[in-house]
Amino acid sequence: MEEFHVDSQQRNQMIDITSQVREAVVQTGIREGAVVVQSLHTTAALTINENADPDVPRDILVKLEDVVPQCERFYRHGEGNSDSHVKTSAFGPSLTVLIHEGDLVLGTWQGIFFCEFDGPRRGRRFAVQILRAS
Repeated sequence: MEEFHVDSQQRNQMIDITSQVREAVVQTGIREGAVVVQSLHTTAALTINENADPDVPRDILVKLEDVVPQCERFYRHGEGNSDSHVKTSAFGPSLTVLIHEGDLVLGTWQGIFFCEFDGPRRGRRFAVQILRAS
């Protein structure tokens, strides 16, 4: 297992971590298998989506803020980040990507994103575990 760190600059931000995950796979030399990526926070998630057009992550975040706003009268969590916890639960803390011929199996426009929902933060962490196919 390897741990990585990212810094966020905004409260809600999708940070492309595809290259870090890909490099972790390449470093192992594993040709066939899977990689599991996991956020180590309750207010940050992971997802796979388009990384070619920056408007796609922007549109996702704008819609998400509309659906799960930062302030709601019924939130009770004292830290003021209940929305961050809801967004993280909706996206999920981990994902799995197949490895074939030494590379990530992703579609042409797909990338792996670390989704910050309680930023800006320094040193946000995610773990990568690479599994060899038997």
